[in-house]
Amino acid sequence: MQHEHEHKLKLFTCKASKDFALKVAHALNIRIGSSDVLTFSDGEFQPSYNESVRGATVFIIQSTPPPTDNLFELLLMIDAAKRASAHKVIAVMPYFGWARQDRKDKPRVSIGAKLVANMLHAAGCDRVMTCDLHADQIQGFFDVPVDHIYASAVFLPYIKGLNLENLAIAAPDMGGAKRANAYARYLECPVIICHKSRERANVVGSITAIGDVAGKDIVIVDDMVDTAGTLAKAANVLKEMGAKSVRACATHAVFSGPAYDRISESALEEVIVSDTLPLNQDPAKDKSKITVLTMTEMFASIISKVYNYEEISSSFIN
Repeated sequence: MQHEHEHKLKLFTCKASKDFALKVAHALNIRIGSSDVLTFSDGEFQPSYNESVRGATVFIIQSTPPPTDNLFELLLMIDAAKRASAHKVIAVMPYFGWARQDRKDKPRVSIGAKLVANMLHAAGCDRVMTCDLHADQIQGFFDVPVDHIYASAVFLPYIKGLNLENLAIAAPDMGGAKRANAYARYLECPVIICHKSRERANVVGSITAIGDVAGKDIVIVDDMVDTAGTLAKAANVLKEMGAKSVRACATHAVFSGPAYDRISESALEEVIVSDTLPLNQDPAKDKSKITVLTMTEMFASIISKVYNYEEISSSFIN
């Protein structure tokens, strides 16, 4: 029997994650494989590989924020690799889009996260690698292995390095209590939980904080920031309640609509995010409070371990 290297590692990227993939390739000391996308006049597109992937272990890097083209490009790339006789095809999705649809929270709605899992499986995906899923149980939507990478591995050392005097970790809502608790346990500090009532999607009613806020240097932790409505409101409420300083730490910088303005106008001193999604490059957007930490070395390390059949559990701080 041949050793584990009988299958060559090949790394490819789709449009939405080009910069991220370049950094991963650099960390792995390999080049990104050559591929193209042919676009028809009506907008239909067809990805293709410009080199052989026969017998290779193919890693395709692509985050899947809207538009849906990002997800569909990944699906077509998986399908193309399978049809070109790749040994294994692994979808590397730094940001797993549609993850907020993880249950029926009201009648007659879709469970988009499960549908995406089914589509990846149907396309021929053998494994999925992703980061800070909106809900841990999404791993169970897949019938293939899921490597769930935690951004805490880069966030925790950074927060520790800030040397905040009266550190406290806050959850922006009840759903984030488990994550906040894990951070607080590692940092040996208290937890504050914000309770919010939502009027409708993306619109927050009122927020109250449970816990000892006065005089604390608070870091709110979350998996994503979309319009920053909850975040800005929570930060302002904590500040009014006597917090010494308020920061936030969120893995996925979705930052849609008024997010940048809300952050710059809020009581937040700093918003720490990862590079699973690229920031808006518009110079008019105020990014002075935003600190980006890279997840690319973490992903490169897990890709290398998965390819070499090494155990990966020791890589996770959770």
